[in-house]
Amino acid sequence: MDLTAKIEELQAALLARHPSMPTLLNEIYKNLKAQPENVTLLTEEQIKVVVEGIITQTGVTIVAPENKAAATKKLKAQINSGDAF
Repeated sequence: MDLTAKIEELQAALLARHPSMPTLLNEIYKNLKAQPENVTLLTEEQIKVVVEGIITQTGVTIVAPENKAAATKKLKAQINSGDAF
């Protein structure tokens, strides 16, 4: 079965919360590990489906990075107050 078909199956499994998700994620992982060049061929939608599958399966939350300016200001404030490290 090719990578695209597995990702489509994963998307369907995500929508249905199907118990085959771990198997599909494992097959996708093995496929990408064996042929890493396939990563560059994936569409943003396919990547999104794989990431959503990983998040759902592992229960991990991915947090968006802070605004760079806000993060820099926060770091400078920590350094000035002596709390940085």
